[in-house]
Amino acid sequence: MNTEQTEIVGQTLGQRKTDETMIEVVNLKKSFDGHEVLKGVTLNLYMGENLVVLGKSGSGKSVLIKCIVGLLQPDFGIVNVFGQSVNTINREELSEVRKKVGFLFQGGALYDSMTVRQNLEFPLRRIKKDLSKDEIEAKVKEVLENVGLPDVINKMPSELSGGMRKRVSLARTIIVDPLVMLYDEPTTGLDPVTSDEISQLINEVQEKYKTSSIIITHDIKCALKTATRIVMLHDGSVYWEGNVEEFENSTDPIIHAFFL
Repeated sequence: MNTEQTEIVGQTLGQRKTDETMIEVVNLKKSFDGHEVLKGVTLNLYMGENLVVLGKSGSGKSVLIKCIVGLLQPDFGIVNVFGQSVNTINREELSEVRKKVGFLFQGGALYDSMTVRQNLEFPLRRIKKDLSKDEIEAKVKEVLENVGLPDVINKMPSELSGGMRKRVSLARTIIVDPLVMLYDEPTTGLDPVTSDEISQLINEVQEKYKTSSIIITHDIKCALKTATRIVMLHDGSVYWEGNVEEFENSTDPIIHAFFL
């Protein structure tokens, strides 16, 4: 991003304290092969909230979350995470930021050749290098207990159901004590009962670990159950923003379509 872009976007930044705003996205634009996916998205994630970014397929949700963690470079705009611009910091600084951000991928992304125990130990050994063997063991058991799966520690991912794999993936994400959680379509591919359980687990993680979360979803039930606040994307832009009650009571036909 050039100096002129930074100055223009910087003029729109809010004046909130950095201890209140965990993530700040300002006028974010991203195109692929001439197709504009994000058309100037602006949103904030505040400390302690579950922000649901709701939208149908193709609305730009996944592109947004990838820009937030620096997996994609925006064409224009600013993304600040913990007060640092992920657009401009170097690789080492970005790595440090990512250590404080938990990313629950849509597919779970467990290592198929590792047991559940090994999957959970892996990020601990990489990020929490000062932990002893006993401390690692205690932490692994703790997070499995917190996601309701204390008995799967020695199983392989192939032995788990879809919902169980999602829970283990969440355990692997929270095991390093992130400040922010990013959920990419956490209920996709799950049956209604399991989807509801995962939505409840998101709330339990937020309460227990005091995380701030962005939940990317097109699942209206997940959105209504987990959201502190909802931002709705439509055609690459922020179409609507408000709380759950306002969303449920809206007569806007585009919003109403989610309930059909």
